[in-house]
This record gives sequence, structure tokens and C-alpha cells, in this order.
Amino acid sequence: MPGKNAASGGRDGRSLSVRTLDVLGAFGAARPRLTLSELSRASGLSLTTTHRIVTDLVEWGALEEADGGYQAGLRLWEAACAAPRGLALRETALPTMEDLYEATHENVQLAVRDGLDAVYVERITGHGAVRVLTRVGGRFALPATGVGLALLAHAPREVQERVLAEPLRRWTPYTVTDPAVLRIMLAEVRRTGTAVSDRQVTDDAFSVGCPVRGVGGEVVAALSVVVRCDGPFTPMVLTPAVRAASRSISRALGWEPTRPTRGRRLPGASGDSFRTSEVP
Repeated sequence: MPGKNAASGGRDGRSLSVRTLDVLGAFGAARPRLTLSELSRASGLSLTTTHRIVTDLVEWGALEEADGGYQAGLRLWEAACAAPRGLALRETALPTMEDLYEATHENVQLAVRDGLDAVYVERITGHGAVRVLTRVGGRFALPATGVGLALLAHAPREVQERVLAEPLRRWTPYTVTDPAVLRIMLAEVRRTGTAVSDRQVTDDAFSVGCPVRGVGGEVVAALSVVVRCDGPFTPMVLTPAVRAASRSISRALGWEPTRPTRGRRLPGASGDSFRTSEVP
């Protein structure tokens, strides 16, 4: 008969599935390969428990042995690619993103919102493009980037308030960390349909982002181009191209510009602004 600890999921009360997810959650961009001991410490599990879970994950293909440690396996990647907000969105957006890249030869990025973060699901970049800190599959704070601002401006009110209530990280001297200023910026994003992040993440680049809409008009993603501040492009020059690309992807996803969108139109909104909730 199983003991009390087995029924409750172990001494710490976590179920086996939760403990397995804790092991997988130990991996990240800064920690792509971990030893058994490192996995044990990161997940808070004993070596014995960690070894048992890792053995099962290796057998299933979620983890692979590599250089005396473990790394994410292809089976895990296959499962992740089945996420509707990842693969399907990428496949729909990629042709338009490629066109936008050919027109600019700069970083073209596509992201979705997950909680208080922007998660990058696709990116196209060239050898001469400006350096960016983002990566496909990586997360970034919403307020600092073009895609993040576009996503945050159209997020539910409670999400906006949570972001505005937390300390805002400063990446460069130009990063906006004043909640009052950020409120004004978000209102402007909703009014114009375009977000501009000027040297907020790195002091040599700016980005222009626009929302991507689904069938019902809801914002499902955001598209941006990131360029050098001292290059040939300005926000005014890039905005029409990014806006047109985001609308093209939205149409491919089933959005019809003439169909009423959810929410209410903001006073003074232009033809390229969309109905959404307003940040007070």
C-alpha cells in the first residue's frame, strides 16, 4: 500500500508531474546543459528523485545526455512546436516577415504575450543587422520593446496594472521607468496603432512594433523591426511598412478590417487604431 508521502506527492507535497516540470524548468538560455547535481539543486529535489525523473525523461526523449550532463531533447521541441500560438502563427506570419526583411535587411521579430512577458516565436536577422538581446523562444519584459509595448497596450486592464505597479527595469539611460510616462505611451500606442521603443533595451537601436489580430479582432501577437539608431531608417519611415505587414498577417489569420473588434474605440483614434480597453 502506498505510504502517506507517496499519496501526497513526496515530502515536499509536490506531485510527480510538478516535480518533473521543475526539473525541465531548470533549463534556460543561460543554462542549456546541466549535470544531475545541478538539476537536483535547481529543482529542490534529492539526487535520487532527480535521477529517477531524468531517467524517465531521457527514455521518453525530453532530455538527452550531453558532455556529462543533460540538455533538452528533440521530443520536447516537437511537443512545443505543436503549441497553436507558436507553430501555426509562425507559419502564417513567416512569408510576410520575409518580405519585410527583404525590404529592410534588419531584425524582424514576432512575439506573443504570456503573462507579463513577451515570448519571441520567430525572428529573421541578417549579418549586418544591429545586435539584439532577444532570441526565439526567449522572454522579455513587456514595457521595453516595440512588440512588448504593442502587446501591453492591448492587454487586459489587470495585466497593464500589474506591470505598472511593479518596478520597471532600466536597461539604458533611455529606458522608461516612470509608470505615469508609460501610461501615456500605451495610450499613444492604442491611438496610433504603432509602438516605438527608442533605445530602451540597447542604446544603439530602436524598434517599431504593431499588433497582429486574430479572427475576432483580438490582439494575438505583435510584429516589429529593430534597426540601428544611426542607420538610414527612422520610425516615421518604418511605420507604414510594419503596419502594412502586421495587417497582412492579421488578414491571413482571418481578421477582417471591416468587422467590429472587441472593446470600444478610443476617442480620437485614427483609422489604423483598434478598439480595445483603455488604460486609465
